[in-house]
Amino acid sequence: MENHLSASCLDSLPSTQVCSTECSSIDFGFHVSDDKDVLDGLLSQDHGELCQRVLCLEKKVQQQEDEIICLKSALADVIRRLGQVEATKAQSSSALPSKPNFRGTPTRRAEKAYSSPLDNAHITPNKRPTTPTHRSAASPRTNTPSKKWSSMSNSLDSSTLHRDGQANKPVELKASKGVEPKSSKPVEPKSSKPVETKRTSKSFERQSSNERRGKRGSKPRSRDPEWRAEEGYVKIYLRGRAINLYAPTSVENVDVTSVADPPSEKLQLEWVYGYRGRDCRSNLYYLSTGEIIYFAAAAVVLHNVEENTQRHYLGHTDDVKCLAIHPDQVRVATGQVAGHDQKEGKRKAGKKDIPDADKDHWPHVRIWDTMNLNTLHVIGIGDFDKAVSCLSFSRLDGGNQLVVVDDANDHVMSVWDLSKSHPKKITETKSSTEPVLAAEFHPLEKGNIITCGKGQISFWTLEGGSLAKKTGIFDKHDKPKFVLCVAFAENGDVISGDSNGNIFIWPKGNNRISKAIEGVHEGGIFSVCVMKDGTLLSGGGKDRKIVQFDSSYTKTGVETEIPENFGGVRMLNQGKGGMVLVGTTRNCILQGTVDLQLNPIVQGHMDELWGLASHPSQHQFMTSGSDKQVHMWDSMSRSVVWSKELSDPAHSCSFYPDASVVAIGTETGRWLVLDCETHEIVTSHTDGNEQIECALYSPDGKYLALGSRDNHIYIYEVTEGGKKYSRIGKCSGHSSFVTHLDWSTDGVYLCSNSGDYEVLYWKVPACKQETSISAVRDLEWATGNCTLTFNAAGVWPEGADGTDVNNVCRSNNKKILASADDFGKVNLYQYPCCQPKAKKHVYKGHSSHVTNVSFLFDDSRLLSTGGRDMSIMQWQVV
Repeated sequence: MENHLSASCLDSLPSTQVCSTECSSIDFGFHVSDDKDVLDGLLSQDHGELCQRVLCLEKKVQQQEDEIICLKSALADVIRRLGQVEATKAQSSSALPSKPNFRGTPTRRAEKAYSSPLDNAHITPNKRPTTPTHRSAASPRTNTPSKKWSSMSNSLDSSTLHRDGQANKPVELKASKGVEPKSSKPVEPKSSKPVETKRTSKSFERQSSNERRGKRGSKPRSRDPEWRAEEGYVKIYLRGRAINLYAPTSVENVDVTSVADPPSEKLQLEWVYGYRGRDCRSNLYYLSTGEIIYFAAAAVVLHNVEENTQRHYLGHTDDVKCLAIHPDQVRVATGQVAGHDQKEGKRKAGKKDIPDADKDHWPHVRIWDTMNLNTLHVIGIGDFDKAVSCLSFSRLDGGNQLVVVDDANDHVMSVWDLSKSHPKKITETKSSTEPVLAAEFHPLEKGNIITCGKGQISFWTLEGGSLAKKTGIFDKHDKPKFVLCVAFAENGDVISGDSNGNIFIWPKGNNRISKAIEGVHEGGIFSVCVMKDGTLLSGGGKDRKIVQFDSSYTKTGVETEIPENFGGVRMLNQGKGGMVLVGTTRNCILQGTVDLQLNPIVQGHMDELWGLASHPSQHQFMTSGSDKQVHMWDSMSRSVVWSKELSDPAHSCSFYPDASVVAIGTETGRWLVLDCETHEIVTSHTDGNEQIECALYSPDGKYLALGSRDNHIYIYEVTEGGKKYSRIGKCSGHSSFVTHLDWSTDGVYLCSNSGDYEVLYWKVPACKQETSISAVRDLEWATGNCTLTFNAAGVWPEGADGTDVNNVCRSNNKKILASADDFGKVNLYQYPCCQPKAKKHVYKGHSSHVTNVSFLFDDSRLLSTGGRDMSIMQWQVV
């Protein structure tokens, strides 16, 4: 997703908004210069709101551009296409079209649209020449490398995300706001049936011929999948576009009305790789059970380091953002952000207006038992806005109260009574218009709450069902831009760390500083922790240092620096015995002692993750992400075997058949080959300047196919055991970016899907498109990665728009099929999955779109990767 603001967007902004935008940019750059890491998670709210406003204007501008372009080109295009209608009569039913019967990938629109007359013509265009394709005038784009078509963030509109990076947009005639579209008679070629558009919740209403004559037409209706026995294919519809998926000749009939059963196999979450330390605080604790608790994506992980086991609480539906431990060390409270379908989350009316099916997708807090992982209470549905940013249990009364701060513009703070069977809200108040980073009950003063955030530390008192506030006074000391963290000494002192690298001591019951320890760290202090022996630890986000103080706040001289590859300190906490737990800004967790050594116990990616490949003969797998990191993982030891940092963000990867090397595609058009033993780059090539969406070796290792976002598939001949590569051709014919590839078992044919739902076949090494049905329909395929094939027809949900399923993977024993969707779910089907209404097993844990799935070589486990949640989940097949 491209986060920059286009010039057209800024031109369309009112002057006041442009000024606000510029000021935000200046403020953003200012904080980066001071301490880059401080910005992680602090200004995301302001940035997200600005993006939403700009995206709204961007959509309006784009709609006007689409309308103008379509009006200019529609007449000429229709005349040209009508001239081809007669040619389609002679086309044999046994030939595959060189193009699908639609143009471009449909974009998601919030406003209603009506289809162009071009969309009603069922015409096979002329074969695209093999010369490089040029972008459609209807799809202005930049050269910035972009992500795949899936939704990238809960806070951004999906229409822009699905439009991002497409090679050719559909030609749509859209009515301007407030103007009723004119009616016209549909173009119906004599030898072809019109493709009727499908009614969905967002756009594309079917227009009858009565409507086009100027009359009120019938209500829009959906198109059901069809089985065409004569031609031998299943026809499914994605956003109203007809997709023909040809069956093997051995299939005589497919009952598209019947419902296929789910597989007997099921998945069980075994391991979560990753930790959300990049932009969250107060997220790492040690439990009395000997487990450490933290969260990643929508899963809360209870990790026993000594036994190398994990348990998982999966009650949340989206990103977990904060965590608090009850004084009894058994109960836990966790807060989540708004779900995929709920961007704001603040109730407009009463709670009764929220449908039961949607309640779990609103921001809320879950209180649950760590012993049996059962949910005890769900509080705040309809009360919180956007997300729950921080929370804390009371201490003196045994944890009978819970303070919660949401992510609203006023960061509303509420206090809840947990002493009854049904939690009840005691009071709420607007805490600050600036971000609030922490809220903690004082352990020695009943009813006292301390909050800190941007430019402030506040001392609250709960009396008589209301909250009274005192703001911290800095007196002669420089007021910091951010107060980043707080902790409590044994005598009740409040200890704060700020973005200037200073530690301030606030005496019990006082809002003035009694002692200042300045210049402790270069840059911000992201965490302070009082250990059981009374010593104080402070952790720097920029200098990556951990500094120790005694109980009188004097440096002991003991300090350590975390290696750069693990990042800066995000969270410090007491571990087992005298050990320290350290969460880092690069999503790692370390354990050890300050005076000796800190060892990694959790590692992960720290940016969007798409690349995933399973080792062909071992229980290992590789991931590659936009953080430029490549990790080789061992699924048995659940740890990183080796890592490699690249110079470019990575997006795809594929093992050579003997796993001696691995090919990695990047977001810049460059791809390289790594030696799996030496971890050195064997060779590097560049094809185009756009993202390498997918890479796949042929079964015999003779060829390497690279699907690019520039609509081409580049074919290389591989020699010398995967060490030498020579380009032998380029497959040109797709009208949108290539999304998936599959090789036939003999390594002669290649099947490819694209962003506008094309299913094309290619013959290698000629790199020519194969248009004969008889040549490809009975082929045996070595892999099952393509989402648009006959054997994967059932993975598409009703009303799917073609981007909801990001990837599929067939098990090596050809019994089950797994899919990764845009709703944070991993789905399991029987294989082949050719009936459109197939039942499935659904598994949650990811919070972002699931980008990839892959079975290990022996089908014992399934791996899945999350996009923006940056996590990897390992599922055991049972």
